[in-house]
Amino acid sequence: MRYTDEVIEEVREKNDIVDVISQYVRLQRKGSSYFGLCPFHNEKSPSFSVSPDKQMFYCFGCGKGGNVFTFLMEYENYTFQESIRFLADRAGVKLPEEDTSREAQARSDRRSRLLEINKKAAEFYFRRLRTPGGEVGMNYLKGRGLSDETIRGFGLGYSGKYSGDLYKFLKQQGYPDALMKDSGLFSYDEKRGFTDKFWNRVMFPIMDANSRVIGFGGRVMGDAKPKYLNSPETEIFDKSRNLYGLNVARRSRRKNLIICEGYMDVIAMHQAGWTNAVASLGTALTSQQCALLNRFTKEVLVIYDMDGAGTKAALRAIPMLREAGLNTKVVNLRPHKDPDEFIRTEGPEAFEKRLEEAENSFLFVVRSLENDYNMNDPGERSAFFHEVSKKLLELPDEIERTSYVEAVASRYRIDSELLTRQINKEALRGVGRTEASVPKKMLSRSQIKEENKDKEQKLMLTWLTEWPQLIPRMKDLLSPEDFTNAMYREVAELAWVQAEKTGKISPAVILNHFEDSESQTEAASLFNTHILLDGDEEKRKAFFDVYCKMKRKSLDTRSKTMDLTDMQGFMAVMDERRKLDQLIAAGLPEDLFRF
Repeated sequence: MRYTDEVIEEVREKNDIVDVISQYVRLQRKGSSYFGLCPFHNEKSPSFSVSPDKQMFYCFGCGKGGNVFTFLMEYENYTFQESIRFLADRAGVKLPEEDTSREAQARSDRRSRLLEINKKAAEFYFRRLRTPGGEVGMNYLKGRGLSDETIRGFGLGYSGKYSGDLYKFLKQQGYPDALMKDSGLFSYDEKRGFTDKFWNRVMFPIMDANSRVIGFGGRVMGDAKPKYLNSPETEIFDKSRNLYGLNVARRSRRKNLIICEGYMDVIAMHQAGWTNAVASLGTALTSQQCALLNRFTKEVLVIYDMDGAGTKAALRAIPMLREAGLNTKVVNLRPHKDPDEFIRTEGPEAFEKRLEEAENSFLFVVRSLENDYNMNDPGERSAFFHEVSKKLLELPDEIERTSYVEAVASRYRIDSELLTRQINKEALRGVGRTEASVPKKMLSRSQIKEENKDKEQKLMLTWLTEWPQLIPRMKDLLSPEDFTNAMYREVAELAWVQAEKTGKISPAVILNHFEDSESQTEAASLFNTHILLDGDEEKRKAFFDVYCKMKRKSLDTRSKTMDLTDMQGFMAVMDERRKLDQLIAAGLPEDLFRF
């Protein structure tokens, strides 16, 4: 159902973007905006900004941007209408009733059908495990010590020895090839047609936080490679923004969540009573997953395999977990490799004791750093403390930093005041700054050229949003028609109407007119294009320069696309060129560009 502009705006106004996004991302105020780690790409330094004034978000790292509806469309994979319904329910706004035919149409929505296919596949694998042909899979799971209840609770299954069984099953259910091709469950080539991606594997259904099957992991039975295979990313499955086992762990009554490496680690821990365990999906932990964890807990225990790779993984995860606002500890399972092995060898009580003895994550980082130095050598010991000073400087909270200075000084027998002085020296050298920066996007030459192509028009829209009082003053000099890019022109037309009616421009309201997230992201970039300017005089000069370049380009474009028989139009362009030349010759008008 297409809601009216009035209804959409009422829902948006009653859902402050900072409040909504704070439920997903840890935000810190810096100036007039809030910053945090972007939930749409992996990063270590916050480049994701949320503006309460504009009611918009924008990431200076990946370019994602939009209003509160866009955020939910991108993060939760909602449609525009679904995001309206979610936020309306959140704010207590009663929406107009939807008719049955629209509901029926929504049920056949592409995304819903993909979820349906994954659910059917999970049921197929689940039943196949319990047939004579699934005996090899059942023997493997029983050999790993899993009970019937655990196997059933996690929906574990088996994919069969033949690579066409699932395709035939779903085809009989009436699903079209085009949809199955995009489900991530099949491989396709012109010679062989469709073949099952998973075969002869124990199957682990991957569910989102709401227990919907969005993908699969498969462990091969035998020596084939790869040993573990995951579903590829699809419209409903983004492995960087989901965690295995979270659908159950989110309901755990334990005070924390435990992040570990693999499916079997999670399942073994749940069976032993630790239903708060989750795992990343075959990749290193991402900042998006850290933000997801922050929605359900404030403390995370990290359990990675007790080898070099596991230690490196923990060291990569710790700063991201801290930046997401999570108190983090690291669990030592030595001499055992992983939780499954530890629990089966030592038992639940010993495992619980290790959890209670979990090491503070910062002290774990320091202890890991110590392994790189010979602490009996004065030179290497000094170098170690220099590195520790840099690590301490990364802690933004002064009270927290002081506590760790005392802890490190006590553990390594160094004077705490000396360590503090070294930290201050590092700060003066500009090492380890913690302020949120706005990184430049890493672009190719062709991308840079494309990005700069309409820079004047982007700057103009950003500035007019900040200084809407200029629009009536420039009535005879600039109009939406001067924006040569079709998208920019549409945004300008909406901005002009707002300025005339209210004297203000609301980017968030303008974004309501674009229903797909791609268009909203593109439109959002038009309100987030900035150059560094110092003082009003520099602003006025820059504005005048941008205006002149943009106007000349507009006139050039109109000349090239004009009907050669349109003499009236030709004369109008000539007249505007003459006025522009006169304006440039006269220089910057004092009264026109006043902020």
